[in-house]
Amino acid sequence: MRKLVLTGLMLAISAVQVGCFVPIWSSNRDTRARQLINSSESQRHINEIWERIWFLDAPDFATPYRVHGGVI
Repeated sequence: MRKLVLTGLMLAISAVQVGCFVPIWSSNRDTRARQLINSSESQRHINEIWERIWFLDAPDFATPYRVHGGVI
């Protein structure tokens, strides 16, 4: 009886741990973070907040070439 209970307990524990053997998220850290952010409904606006905090939504004023800046 004890072996049957322990076997059932081990089967139940291994059934819960299936996510460790068959991962549902990507192994790449950046992709996995993006997937977790997109999957969580309560934090769906975190991308916009992140862009506002780091000023990524602002226009880029850095030009790849020199400009005179004065009136010719």
